[in-house]
Amino acid sequence: MTVDLAGILDDGTNSMKKAIDHFETELVKIRAGKANPNILDGIVVDYYGNPTPISQVGNVSVMDARTLTIQPWEKNMLQPTERAIIAANIGINPQNDGNTIRLFLPPLTEERRKEFVKRSNTEGEHAKIAVRNIRRDSIEHIKKLQKEGLSEDAAKDGESDMQEITNNYISLVDKHLEAKEKEIMAV
Repeated sequence: MTVDLAGILDDGTNSMKKAIDHFETELVKIRAGKANPNILDGIVVDYYGNPTPISQVGNVSVMDARTLTIQPWEKNMLQPTERAIIAANIGINPQNDGNTIRLFLPPLTEERRKEFVKRSNTEGEHAKIAVRNIRRDSIEHIKKLQKEGLSEDAAKDGESDMQEITNNYISLVDKHLEAKEKEIMAV
């Protein structure tokens, strides 16, 4: 029975790691003043009828602190790439010069910075909810094991271990949010 309990705790921990990894990925997409190619993650271009990530249609690079360039591998992909960026509504208008697409990131206003902080806090709340749901599922599995013959003491220990793991991951989310807020609010 204790092997099953350890398996439940391990599964819960692995699922929480995945939730944190997803959260970190979402945080990277939130702009923080400097040009970062990751803000284009999630934008897909219609590549001959197939939705394809922008990074697979061309070379995305950082020219300077406020400029991104996209050099499509095929010249006829300039228009679809430009349309995809406009449709993504990331707050940046692409400049097409016939060879490359330039994205000039405007300096962030105080209001826009607060909006980005709010968005990152929302992502943090989603991550915390995911972690708590994983905890709930794990505790339900532990209670199921208890009905199947696991001792009450072992079940209580398993539940408290799961709660401790959950607390660690929740505090990790808070640390990420604090660092992202500092990054966004830095002028």
